[in-house]
Amino acid sequence: MLAAILIGARMKGIGLGVMGMAALAVYIFIFRMRPAEPPIDVMLIILAVVSTAATMQAAGGMDYMVRLAERILRSKPSMITLMGPLVTFCFTVFAGTAHITYSLLPVISEVATRKRIRPERPLSVSVIAAHLGITASPISAASAAMITILGGQIQLSHILKVCIPASIIGILAGVVAVWRMGKDLDKDPAFLAKMKDPEFARELDAEHTTTRKELPRGAKTSVLIFGMAVILIVLAGSFPSLLPSFPPGPANLSMNANGTIKMAAVIELVMLAAAALILLICKVQTIAVARASLFTAGAQAVVAIFGVVWMSATFMKANEAAIEGALGDMARAAPWTFAIALFLLGILLFSQAATTKALMPLGVVLGIAPPHLVAMFPAVNGDFVLPGYPTLLAAIQFDRTGSTHIGKYLLNHSFMLPGLVCVSVSVAAGFLFAGLLW
Repeated sequence: MLAAILIGARMKGIGLGVMGMAALAVYIFIFRMRPAEPPIDVMLIILAVVSTAATMQAAGGMDYMVRLAERILRSKPSMITLMGPLVTFCFTVFAGTAHITYSLLPVISEVATRKRIRPERPLSVSVIAAHLGITASPISAASAAMITILGGQIQLSHILKVCIPASIIGILAGVVAVWRMGKDLDKDPAFLAKMKDPEFARELDAEHTTTRKELPRGAKTSVLIFGMAVILIVLAGSFPSLLPSFPPGPANLSMNANGTIKMAAVIELVMLAAAALILLICKVQTIAVARASLFTAGAQAVVAIFGVVWMSATFMKANEAAIEGALGDMARAAPWTFAIALFLLGILLFSQAATTKALMPLGVVLGIAPPHLVAMFPAVNGDFVLPGYPTLLAAIQFDRTGSTHIGKYLLNHSFMLPGLVCVSVSVAAGFLFAGLLW
């Protein structure tokens, strides 16, 4: 299993998925393991949410949101180290994906450079904040996985009430940790040496006055429709009594045995209905949705989760008794230790959703209380440790000063300190809020 994960992570894209399937074939046909249930529910949620987000992107909604964020970031340039991560966090919570940060990172870097603030500071913590936004979003694939795993034991509102404030506290701690990280640009020998090049200095401080294309007429409308869909999902998850109920019957992908509708089905229905409204009202061509970058990224995520989660679930199910016997007592005596396992698997899988779906069921088997599992949810954000995640590489690329970097020893990179601080403080704060909530 570890070999498949490591090889798949190096392949990137759909690599995790196809290598997971290869390992699963070995499990079934050679080791004769009984295959577990594939993660169909999470895959369908990802397809629904990503399709709607891509429809909003095709309508110009993403561009409108990025321009709104740019105005916020440029309004307080001296506070970019604080404003940058808060903006990326909020936008990820709303959109359910960290891919929106690709358009924000160059703005953060430019604003910091103009104020001669070391860009490494806001860029590093902004990337980590975007990742934390995934585990605090009501429509992210990771949150959907938590709802399906703990269905009936927690509501969506429980996740939001714990993870949103806990993540904000973790982000603020990360901002404090990087506030004086590295030398200021006017005291950095490497930067001062670059500034001796007249062309570099002129380009660095040049006013970027490139003419932007006009937003489509339906850009703001698409954001409004998407936002209304998010609000409806939050209401449905927080107040299940609002949903229709039916006579008890056999459970399936959309219905529980007691006749209630599963939250996963609600997310899929509301999101795709919102996509239909955007297509009709904003007059978006369906081919433009299929070509959107978010749709491509979502398709890769579905394949990756399909293979690696099905493989991991089969392995866990076949070895459930041995794992429970080895780890059960420790997890029940000190539940926080399970957060370490979540973090380590997050490092390998490069996916919050895949980590959640693969390992959170083990937490249930080990008897860890649902409030504690929710508190540890931010620990799945371990994808910054190995500097190969796209958002990390993008931040390094957009920093023209070179302050944001990968260290000589690979792990001593710009994102390690804010990442460890943000995630650990978020988990600690999560236990605090979970204790107050339950």
